[in-house]
Amino acid sequence: MKLLRFGPAGQEKPGLLDDKGVIRDLTGHVGDITGDVLGDEALARIAAIDPATLPEVDPATRLGPCVGSIGKLLCIGLNYSDHAAESGLPIPDHPILFMKANSAIVGPNDDVEIPRGSTKTDWEVELGVVIGTRAKYVEKADALSHVAGYCVVNDVSERHFQTQLTGQWTKGKSCDTFGPVGPWMVTRDEVPNPQALDLWLDVNGTRRQTGTTAKMIFDVAAIIEHLSQLMTLHPGDVISTGTPPGVGMGIKPEPVYLKEGDVMELGIAGLGAQRQTVVQG
Repeated sequence: MKLLRFGPAGQEKPGLLDDKGVIRDLTGHVGDITGDVLGDEALARIAAIDPATLPEVDPATRLGPCVGSIGKLLCIGLNYSDHAAESGLPIPDHPILFMKANSAIVGPNDDVEIPRGSTKTDWEVELGVVIGTRAKYVEKADALSHVAGYCVVNDVSERHFQTQLTGQWTKGKSCDTFGPVGPWMVTRDEVPNPQALDLWLDVNGTRRQTGTTAKMIFDVAAIIEHLSQLMTLHPGDVISTGTPPGVGMGIKPEPVYLKEGDVMELGIAGLGAQRQTVVQG
């Protein structure tokens, strides 16, 4: 099942994508695609609805972030061995954690703004993990049972802000529009192995990132186990699990960064694709 949210920013309605690629309106069945409908029982009730009985939505309608009222947007850094290598950084002993401000979250096809003073805005295609049930002190063997589903995240990053403005990575990760999420959340029953997904990202039609979640240093279950020892993960929290190689910062002989008018297209096999135009903030 593919769950989504559609409509103007701040006024999104709940929906699903049927097996013919038609967006269907879930209004009246659920209030929104938020943490309170992401548990197994609630998802089963939605799955029992015949999509053909739901109103069709104009395919040109804007898509919002596929999860509403995200509680925490947790991000894992340097989680692909080949990305760590291109960054010139050692393999971490534990998952590197940083937070992305919720005010950065936008829809999958919304514009991405280069913030004022930015010289090094970069791209990062990542697998997003949506938490469906409360997770605290979880063992790795049980970790995936707490997942509602998976989605595409673009962890847009400003490298100068991230590394040169004194402080933590969050400064370069939390600018407005730096968190496109969606187009939809694919429930975990349709993703039997989150460590066997291909990722890609193009800038202006040029392939920049190609990767597979098989190359993660810490797999999804290990990440959930680790984070749940540090904090409670709540339904509606989203974990962005790191990016494969090919970011602008790593391009040789000179890095390449985003500029006004650039177009990013990115996706993950089975989870859909995003498209953002870069504008000056």
